[in-house]
Amino acid sequence: MSIKDVCFLCWLLLGACLGAGAQDSLRTYRLLDSVRQLRADTAKVSLLIKKGGENARYFDNHKLDNPFWQEALTLSQQLRFFQGISRAYNEIGTSKRNKSLYIVAEDYHEKALKAAEEAKDTSLIAFSLNNAGVDCRRLDKLRKGFDYHMRALVLAEQINDIRNICVATNSIGNIQLTMEKYGDAIQHFNHALELEEKSHNDLGVAINLGNLGYAYQGQGKLDLAIQYYKRSLNMNLKMDRPIGIAICYNALGAAYKEKKDYAAAMYYLEKALEVNDQVDDKVHVAESYLSIGKLLGAQAKHEDARKYIQQSIDVSTFWGFKSMLMDAYKALAEDYKESGDFEKSLEAVDKSLLYKDSILDERSAMAMTQMQTIYEVDRKDNQIRALEHDKMLGALRTKRNVAISFFLAAFLLMAIVGGFFYIRHRNLKANKQTLQLELRSLRSQMNPHFIFNSLSSIHRYIWSNNQEEASDYLTKFSRLMRLILDNTQHTFVTLNKELESLRLYLDLESLRCNGIFEYRFQIDTEINDDEVLIPPMILQPYVENAIWHGLVHKLPEEKGLLDISIILQKRSLVCTITDNGIGRKKAMEIKDRKGRLHNSVGMKVTEGRIDLIRKINNKEATVTVTDLEDESGKATGTRVTIVLPAEFIF
Repeated sequence: MSIKDVCFLCWLLLGACLGAGAQDSLRTYRLLDSVRQLRADTAKVSLLIKKGGENARYFDNHKLDNPFWQEALTLSQQLRFFQGISRAYNEIGTSKRNKSLYIVAEDYHEKALKAAEEAKDTSLIAFSLNNAGVDCRRLDKLRKGFDYHMRALVLAEQINDIRNICVATNSIGNIQLTMEKYGDAIQHFNHALELEEKSHNDLGVAINLGNLGYAYQGQGKLDLAIQYYKRSLNMNLKMDRPIGIAICYNALGAAYKEKKDYAAAMYYLEKALEVNDQVDDKVHVAESYLSIGKLLGAQAKHEDARKYIQQSIDVSTFWGFKSMLMDAYKALAEDYKESGDFEKSLEAVDKSLLYKDSILDERSAMAMTQMQTIYEVDRKDNQIRALEHDKMLGALRTKRNVAISFFLAAFLLMAIVGGFFYIRHRNLKANKQTLQLELRSLRSQMNPHFIFNSLSSIHRYIWSNNQEEASDYLTKFSRLMRLILDNTQHTFVTLNKELESLRLYLDLESLRCNGIFEYRFQIDTEINDDEVLIPPMILQPYVENAIWHGLVHKLPEEKGLLDISIILQKRSLVCTITDNGIGRKKAMEIKDRKGRLHNSVGMKVTEGRIDLIRKINNKEATVTVTDLEDESGKATGTRVTIVLPAEFIF
């Protein structure tokens, strides 16, 4: 084949490659344009983030910012869709981290964290914390990274988010490994390994096995470290993951070198060199050459050692791996020193220091560039917020003008009827204030009654049980008292707070009664317990009555059951308390037989509160008690139905 033919063939291949690249670019940007045509809503944000991930490799290869994620971020900010803001920031931050822009990545992930906290999305908060923690690890800010991962772990465990638990646990282990706290690192890696095995995540299993090998090697337990490296190697071979295989071979080579088993070390390092041909990042090839050179140097085979170190230098020079060049020249200097050639050793030291200075200069320049990038991003975000603010002001001005016109038109009519309604409202307000004062008085009667009963229970429990159980009882009681003191400062509290105090009360009574009954809560799925309001301590007296007049009198072999259900019917909150106790008739017989004259103050006070609630709101508020019977007429329990007007925060 002539030179002319070769040139023509190269031209064709180049044209084909450029054509393929142009087609990829056209296809990607056509997709972006098609997504832009969609309606601006949260679904569009999710689609932009998804397509950004699918096309991330294209933009990374061309060193471009991902426009899908940028548009998702801008749209989320316009919609005040905090989950979308957090997800976009997380994706952009991880992309920056993959390009070694760790300072920028940390800034993006911290913004993602703030947005996730605004969204009150616990899983997204944990994910953002883990991302920021990884950034800090790369920047050697180990204490800050540790704090991020610990916060992520606590939140992830609260919601049983296995993926974030694994990431946080593994990352904490890596930080402890860096700090040479090998025992703590092993504990975290083992926990992460157990979770990854249960999740059938082979990659996570392989990574944690390798990490355990590093930790045991740090403790000097080389045989155990080698076992874990080999297990990790088997997992990577199973997944056909070249980079993982190369890492394991290099780790095994280092471990056998430390054992002074130079033959085995050389075997694994040469295997790593073979596998590295399949890995895109050629820094691993340079690392393998350097490791083999150091191994030969340890065996006083200086000529061969320098050949391999030189090969590492050649590869690193071609690809521009300055950190590897610094280490390689340092190793070359050591080898020349060992062989007595001090002049060449000094030359190699000078070159190593030259690359070290170059690396420091580059890192300083990169840090400055990243700080400038952060400034530009913040400036752009501020501009977006300013535009949104101006847009909002314009809308408010329009609304204000409409409101003024309407007000002027309606003012005359309002002036005519205003006097009548003012007088009527004043009278109603006076009546309502009177009723509220009565309600507050009844509430203050209720609380001492409940606290007295609880303290009496604790007194009996302490004298009849051991100190450990008494301490547990007192701890729960103190938590309950705190909730009661907080809740009863208000006329209404959120449903979740009321249910939390009720659960604590039931736990205390269950402990006190030696677990003779069980309880269940059934909350309507349509109810948001953070928004629905309920009078504090409104259900407790009926729950107490069900326990002490119904369930405690059941036969020992019969298990008591208390069901508490809350549903929303139109504008009413229907609370039902059902027990499978002995029924009211038999309870009264037992009471008469024992000669008890005490009447339930709590129930009378609560009935008075419900009556006042009905008067204040002019809405349905009732209490209905139903005796439950089987087909033969035998009592099977009691049901109390409390209907309250539904109140909401918003």
